[in-house]
Amino acid sequence: MCETIHQHEIVGSFLRPDELKQAREQFEKKEITAEALKEVENRLIRELVAKQKEVGLAFISDGEFRRSYWHLDFFWGLNGVDHVVMDQGYLFHGEETRADSARLSGKVAFNPNHPIFEEYSFLAEIADGTPIRQSIPAPAQLLAELTRGVNEEAVDRIYPDRNELYKDIAAAYRETILALYELGCRDVKLDDCTWGMLADKNYWKARNNETLSIDDLQQLYLDLNNNGIADLPEDLHITTHICRGNYHSTWATSGGYEPVAETLFGKEDVSAFFLEFDDERSGGFEPLRYVPEGKQVVLGLVTSKNGQLEDKEGLIERIKEASKYVPLDRLSLSPQCGFASTEEGNILTEEAQWAKLKLVIDVAKEVWG
Repeated sequence: MCETIHQHEIVGSFLRPDELKQAREQFEKKEITAEALKEVENRLIRELVAKQKEVGLAFISDGEFRRSYWHLDFFWGLNGVDHVVMDQGYLFHGEETRADSARLSGKVAFNPNHPIFEEYSFLAEIADGTPIRQSIPAPAQLLAELTRGVNEEAVDRIYPDRNELYKDIAAAYRETILALYELGCRDVKLDDCTWGMLADKNYWKARNNETLSIDDLQQLYLDLNNNGIADLPEDLHITTHICRGNYHSTWATSGGYEPVAETLFGKEDVSAFFLEFDDERSGGFEPLRYVPEGKQVVLGLVTSKNGQLEDKEGLIERIKEASKYVPLDRLSLSPQCGFASTEEGNILTEEAQWAKLKLVIDVAKEVWG
């Protein structure tokens, strides 16, 4: 896989402008057409790309402006997966998410008309040669959603043999990624909250009536992710972002990476790990000792959850601390997550968002030159 990680990085999502939120609301109320909504999306994505270039980012994204969620919109685009509304959303720290979910209606399969292809193609048209990193949720994340609560009843009905489900998920992902490759995509990031859930002791206690042990589930997630990205072209760069939940400036899980580090860092077939280290919930850098030689780590030291700027010298000291476990030349700096994993966005201004990214770039230049 090619080396394309730079010393300053982004996770991908940006705050949705008020105009975009209003247009989406009007579309939901059938006050404007899908074409009118797309016109607004296209114009605002063009403006976002211009701003990313102006700031000096090494990679650009469309800010996930066409999505409501970082993960569900992608799931809904696969054949065999439906958009449903649950009785309850996810319970984050002090807040409940919207209750949308993804449920099986048939066998999971590749969809040649998946919206992700239009997302990428439009961005490629306006990128003018600037590298694009395409973010999609990890295969393990799809499995976690399909087996969430009452969703699992559909899985049991459609896939009496769970191994067939795992094969179909991996195949659908691999075909989707290869189709992106044919469109010119050379950089895909798998966003993944499943490992953060496994690292949280309280989360695991809530699941202690399950038949799978934590070791079994780690192996299942690992195999599913690795099978979904197996035998891809050598010049296709695959990375992953490990998240603990990012909804309206709240979080879902806590805990350092130690419980999952040996499996995740040591065995997942990606070339770089985007990791959250923005507060005490993230634990220390010691688990990075499991990252193999040749793989890179992007340190998410700058929080995207509020607008308060971190101290530059403090960030530099933390990078030096992390370099005790992974050499400096294999480290990079980024925000800990996107600024709007869902269309609600985190609680900070657009000005603060760009100030955060400027800080990331400034610190990276000072540390790595």
